[in-house]
Amino acid sequence: MGITNKAFNHVDYLWDDRKATKLEGDEVALFLYRSNILGADLRITNYGGGNTSCKTTEKDPLTNENVEVMWIKGSGGDIGTLTRSGIAGLYTERLRNLKKVYKGIKQEDEMVGLFNHCIYDLNSKAPSIDTPLHGLLPFKHIDHLHPDALIAIAAAKDGEKITKEIWGDTMGWVPWQRPGFDLGLQLEKCLEENPGIRGIVLGSHGLFTWGNTSYECYSNSLEVIEMASTYIENKITKNGNVFGGQKNKSLIPNKRLEQASMLAPLLRGLCSSEHSMIGHFTDEDRVLTYINSNDLKKLAPMGTSCPDHFLRTKIKPLILDLEPEENLLDTQKVLDRLQPAFESYRSDYTEYYSTCKHSDSPPMRDPNPVVIIYPGVGMFTFAKNKQTARVASEFYVNAINVMRGAEAISEYTALSRQEAFNIEYWLLEEAKLQRMPKEKPLSRKIAIITGAAGGIGKAIADKLVAEGANVLITDLHQETLDVTQKTYKKDEVVTTVCDVTNPDSIAEAYKKACIEFGGIDMIIHSAGLAISKPLEETTISDWDLLQNVLVKGQFMMVQKGVEIMNKQGFGGNIINIASKNGLVSGPNNVGYGTAKAAQQHMTRLLAAELGQKKIRVNTVNPDGVIVGSKIWEGKWAEGRAKAHGISVEELPKHYAKRNLLNEIILPEDIANAVFSLVAILDKSTGNTINVDGGMPNAFVR
Repeated sequence: MGITNKAFNHVDYLWDDRKATKLEGDEVALFLYRSNILGADLRITNYGGGNTSCKTTEKDPLTNENVEVMWIKGSGGDIGTLTRSGIAGLYTERLRNLKKVYKGIKQEDEMVGLFNHCIYDLNSKAPSIDTPLHGLLPFKHIDHLHPDALIAIAAAKDGEKITKEIWGDTMGWVPWQRPGFDLGLQLEKCLEENPGIRGIVLGSHGLFTWGNTSYECYSNSLEVIEMASTYIENKITKNGNVFGGQKNKSLIPNKRLEQASMLAPLLRGLCSSEHSMIGHFTDEDRVLTYINSNDLKKLAPMGTSCPDHFLRTKIKPLILDLEPEENLLDTQKVLDRLQPAFESYRSDYTEYYSTCKHSDSPPMRDPNPVVIIYPGVGMFTFAKNKQTARVASEFYVNAINVMRGAEAISEYTALSRQEAFNIEYWLLEEAKLQRMPKEKPLSRKIAIITGAAGGIGKAIADKLVAEGANVLITDLHQETLDVTQKTYKKDEVVTTVCDVTNPDSIAEAYKKACIEFGGIDMIIHSAGLAISKPLEETTISDWDLLQNVLVKGQFMMVQKGVEIMNKQGFGGNIINIASKNGLVSGPNNVGYGTAKAAQQHMTRLLAAELGQKKIRVNTVNPDGVIVGSKIWEGKWAEGRAKAHGISVEELPKHYAKRNLLNEIILPEDIANAVFSLVAILDKSTGNTINVDGGMPNAFVR
């Protein structure tokens, strides 16, 4: 075996000889490299799905004898991002000796606890349930993958026959069985009965391939997947259509996004009946082909086949009974249409749980849908955070690819409801869920922050992200937003240009929040500027600019944001970043001080109006935030220095020493105040928090 043609049509050939050469002599490093490039192609395996391994010869620290050690992805890992810290190292012989104590399939879950007795590397990650599947096979390098094309064959009605048709006697077949020690025995048996095969197809599950070197294993995996993909595409070409042809026509792209952004907060509210959810939306071509097809209502209720799919997507999606061009402006009318569908879905899921549960099954989880399909528009997914929602979407796209392939070559089959339940509520899966870190205080929350590409706004964004929130950062310039975006991890933050003096620009920012995250929970108006001039030098342009950015901008941000919060139906937080100058009268400050006072009183007015909707509105008043603050970069600093009769260079010392605590006030201090209001002071509204080190003339009461 070995690659003779690197120009694959259906998978990405990513092996780089230069990189691999540098890793020669380190089989574990080559195994990790192979894993990462396999995981980089979502057609080969999903995020967190599949497993890879290698076997090496090591010195036993107790006997100093050579022993074989298997290195394998640990529990809960992802091969695309796998590092040494995410793998387990086990004595292969000890693992195989577990056959001597195996009592049978009814007790096979007990075997997982024995994996720890096989540990060679004391820094190992917890071994995964797939460990015996690799350990009981003799090959040096093994890939267990979930390629769409292979699962399509594995989930087809005639999967075993089609496997024979494509690969002849070079591939084995093992019928569906839940992963575990016994499935490892079945793989071992298949190899014994079919010596010389290059891999094994697991019914309704995935693929096992191997090789004597990391490169040989990689090339074998890609060749097998390419052969399956080519077979499927040839069938589709011959048949002429997929999914029974088109039933609905998609809206044009801009109209799809418009409809999705209007509907997302309503769906988020309905999906959050038990726990608040974060959304994701996609309208990629593969999704549209499926959701607009004649076969949608036949295939979708059947559920997915691969265990990794429905663990993240639930057994089936919810299909909305809405026309693509449905008028979504009447929120109550749309809710009246949607609520019965959600109630029916929850009832169906409850029945599924009640019918299939065992005496020791974990309690029923959230019965709301994860995947929601809007024909003609796109697909929504909702989960505890953006990453999980996005990954659920990717998994359902994989499921779509599986159904497409299986229907093209034969007939798609799904796991029985009981088998699906046995995976979804598997005690080992429940144990994995229980081991996950506790959610952060702002997990499941979405914030929009104006003027957040730097200064106080950026510090607030950093704090909210660190505490688990998803954040939409807005500012005036795309270049600075691009720099800001790079300071965050994927799925944490989205950026967009927004001019808070322009209602259309504000509407577009909220539209992006709804598309990217599903709605909004927190509005932090941090956009600002400062102009310090005496009365006679303050121009109408100065006055209008301050009023437009600070006051009108705050009003329009709240007005549009509350519209979305009302759709969701579970309240929210509005924090306005004002200033001590709204409370304290000082020289050369009529324009800025008046605008800040207006911000503060608007907060009180909004708190009085919105409290009945559980929307809390509060003010944070900074003062003397010189270090890291954007407004001190221009003429404001010169104006304040002139007002106090000192030089610009003396300002930091002046502001730090004039407060009661003699403290320098930093942007991070303002961020801590915002966090306190949104995460701790949950029964506080209409309040003002001064973050100024203690200025007696700014005391509110």
